[in-house]
Amino acid sequence: MGESPQDATSLANNPNASAGQGNNSSIPTEGVTAGKNNPVLSTHKGATGTILEAAFVDPAYSWPPADGQGRNAIELQASTALIKSAGGDVKEDNDEISLTPSMMSSDEGSGVGNRPRFRTKKVTNVEVASRGGMLSCCRKSDEQVINTHQIRVDEDGNEVSDEQATYLQKQYTSNRAAAKSSKLARKQERERRILAKQKKKRREARARERYKRVPEGILIYRLDTSDRTITLVSGPSSNTNMDTLMEKLIVVNAKPSSDKSRRGILLTGSNGERVELVACEQRTAIAWLESMDMMLAGETNPAVKAALAESGGGDDNTGFGFKMSAAGKARGSNWAKGAESKLSQTEREEIEERYVNLAAYSNNLIRAGAIPGAAIANSKGKGKNVGGAGGIYYTVTQVREDGEEYDEETLESIAKRRAVIKDSWDFFRMVCSLLRDKRKYDEVFRRMQLDPVYPYLNSMTGLNDPGDDVAMGGNSGADKPLMQMHREEYDRMSSSAIATDLVKRAEVALPSLVEICKALAGSLGMEEVGVGPVKDAGAALRKAEKKYEGDVLKVTDYCRALLVVKDFSTLLALLELARDSFGPLIRRVKLSTLKSDRSSKAGGYRDCIINLELKEHICEIQIHLWPMWVVCGVDGFRHYRHCLEYSTDTFGDPFEALAGLDRKTMAELIVMAEEAVADMPLETLEWYHEKFILDYFAETGLFLHHGLYEWAETTLRALIKLRCQSPDIGPDHHETITLYKYLEQALRAQKKTEEAEHVAEKIFKNKQMKNTEKIEANKTLWDQWITEPFESIVDPNKKEREEEERIKKEVRASKKAWRKIRDDRFKFLDGAD
Repeated sequence: MGESPQDATSLANNPNASAGQGNNSSIPTEGVTAGKNNPVLSTHKGATGTILEAAFVDPAYSWPPADGQGRNAIELQASTALIKSAGGDVKEDNDEISLTPSMMSSDEGSGVGNRPRFRTKKVTNVEVASRGGMLSCCRKSDEQVINTHQIRVDEDGNEVSDEQATYLQKQYTSNRAAAKSSKLARKQERERRILAKQKKKRREARARERYKRVPEGILIYRLDTSDRTITLVSGPSSNTNMDTLMEKLIVVNAKPSSDKSRRGILLTGSNGERVELVACEQRTAIAWLESMDMMLAGETNPAVKAALAESGGGDDNTGFGFKMSAAGKARGSNWAKGAESKLSQTEREEIEERYVNLAAYSNNLIRAGAIPGAAIANSKGKGKNVGGAGGIYYTVTQVREDGEEYDEETLESIAKRRAVIKDSWDFFRMVCSLLRDKRKYDEVFRRMQLDPVYPYLNSMTGLNDPGDDVAMGGNSGADKPLMQMHREEYDRMSSSAIATDLVKRAEVALPSLVEICKALAGSLGMEEVGVGPVKDAGAALRKAEKKYEGDVLKVTDYCRALLVVKDFSTLLALLELARDSFGPLIRRVKLSTLKSDRSSKAGGYRDCIINLELKEHICEIQIHLWPMWVVCGVDGFRHYRHCLEYSTDTFGDPFEALAGLDRKTMAELIVMAEEAVADMPLETLEWYHEKFILDYFAETGLFLHHGLYEWAETTLRALIKLRCQSPDIGPDHHETITLYKYLEQALRAQKKTEEAEHVAEKIFKNKQMKNTEKIEANKTLWDQWITEPFESIVDPNKKEREEEERIKKEVRASKKAWRKIRDDRFKFLDGAD
């Protein structure tokens, strides 16, 4: 990406923004070519802000193009253009740049001085002797050599001692080494500056070339949070309306638009102008809006204040009520409210950097195909947006003056943060899934209670069945009335040894249990039958520790089987057949979770359990009702275990799990949500895409808690439409009504009172319809009851007995209905009596 003039100025004026000291917030994509097959969150952190570049839809065009009208052609055109403009240039960034001799310094000896030079001088000592007469002319002198030796002298002939020579030589060597080191440092600095300058020129040229080849219908905009401007950096398309084209805007407010694709951002400029930008990718709109929200909550620099003053963008000048604080903070920003309003500017910049890094890192994983499940979705033809032109422009590049990459420690820190947020997203999504299935179980049980035979079943009392509701007189686990036979030898054995012995006894009893289940299934035509495996000793010990205070004798499902019956009538038939066939072996019949006044198991599940003694060992038959069973199938136990472990029944609403999270974490969770739905944009979602529907539902909760009510509304309307299209759900299903409740909440938050009242009316009518169903079911039972003359006596004078009498009548009518069904479907039971 090329740098804006503001960047160049800030880098020139700020020495701290030089090589290795810039506050960079983008993430390098190792092994991915910038601009190739990558939606544009191209980001880099300048001296005072972040720069993002993204692909947006030209209002004169539709996006994505209609089927058969060149969508693939646009994608290919974008791919080819970017490969040509960006792909070939990337190699140059790694080329070595040779320096000419004129760039190099030749002052190798500067400041070092001349090398010390020494020579050896021969010195001869002589003695002169005179002889002759008194006159000078008569005298004679004789020279006699006494000795000869050598000395060290410098270039000037001055004698130098050994110590002096050694010192001068060492000093010269040290100065020479320092000079060489200084020269190498100067050379490297010149190389770095020349390399950075040439890379900058190439980036600018590549950006100019790249945006010349943008496909028809796409506009590339740049957001600079340092000066709060959005600038058009690509050329217009052939059909672009130049009169309405937004080329530059100083942003004073930003919020989601009502665009049904959930890719729109509604911007307000310093002059009061309003502009809607529709991104090519959902995550582009989300990342841009969050970045602008952070930007508007921060303090403005003098340049922005001057620009706002010049454009008339002072306090409440827009005409739309978007006020600025004395520090230049937009009071409409969500980051300027609550606890976030107390953040310092440094803290805001750090949060912004972490957020942009996470969003960029997530995007790189998406474009590289490193998201688990994405490849599977694509192989099945479910992903409809991978490789689109908008995606190609969603690039992440790192811009630094010295061309250095992010260090591994920083990249590892970002990856670890993403892993933490990903785990949090997975947990929240799991909570949404568990509570969704719980609501399904509750709705199934509500409808099952309309069965004519249910009042009769509801009136039955189980055997050794106080239930699990302590408030209703049930047991808390440790005081379970049924347990394995206590043997004398167990007094001398450890819990582990006892559990091992019980496992062996369960294996002995298993064949007998298999025969009983075969007989029941053969007589009643079971939907599903399963026997074993025998519970191992380790699992028994864990269960005993968790539920029975370590007493392994109270574990009664070492030897176990499951039967799935069609309805309550089949369950009644099974209970009667079991009583008549092997009644003496039965030790417990647990019906408590099927009672209307008793709680379900954790997660909403309800079933019947029969315990019988075979080979002196207590075995268990779990009897499931088909309408309950089909909600989760064999995964029902995992659902129960998770609900028990995480106490999800304490949540009335899955979105309550978000309570207490700060705004930064919420924004990061939305990044993970977008990562989860990257291969399935909202407008391409179908009613049978259950996995993505759950993802979007969970993301709606994030939107509602994050103040993005417009996007929550858009998503909920799309989900409601899909649920209405589903042949298994429809407009009156409890899940659809739940979505309507959240939609009402989103509408009221936007002050759309009239629409909210209309939705509330739908919810109320659905509630009335359910009440009518129950009344009609009771009326049918009443009609059956009044046909019996001896039960037609009613005492209207004793109102305190009316409810009791009503229940009795209901049970009698239900029993009569059961007798009729028994005669029609289970005539063979008469032979078992």
